[in-house]
Amino acid sequence: NMIVENYTKFNVEMFGIKVFSINSKSKEIYKKDKLLSFESSTLQNDKKKFVKLIFEKDKYIINGSSFIGEADLENIIGNWWNFKILETKSQISPLSGSIKRQEIKFISEDYIEYKSEKIKLSKFKLKSTENLPDNKKLDFDIWLDSNKGIIFRVKYNRLGSWEYRLKNYE
Repeated sequence: NMIVENYTKFNVEMFGIKVFSINSKSKEIYKKDKLLSFESSTLQNDKKKFVKLIFEKDKYIINGSSFIGEADLENIIGNWWNFKILETKSQISPLSGSIKRQEIKFISEDYIEYKSEKIKLSKFKLKSTENLPDNKKLDFDIWLDSNKGIIFRVKYNRLGSWEYRLKNYE
């Protein structure tokens, strides 16, 4: 079995005023590369969000703050550690359980600096395929080492420019 635990906590302040905050924890359990369960609880800008997902026969059963129902097994939890997010047509929100349709396009080969070395990565664009409000749309640039299956960087714009960068891997 593989267990992935994720903890996120930060606040964004402008001129001493909190404009965004998140406090989240999640746990994914896999057996032989198959997701058995996922559970998360999040406080985002004082709004409680949650997901409880379990594998049952040939589908996922989801109880989330934005979605309650079933999902097919092609869905991937939308976390940035899992490169399979680039191989699926839909993802499950790790915050609310909603299912979002997406398209992936290869953009280019790119070099980034990682631990004082230039490494060659594949850059992809991940976007929503549904007509959603701007604050719900997926629109991410993702840099992947295709040989290792490791996402090194994710960048997007929502209330400013955000970038996730891999610090370390084993």
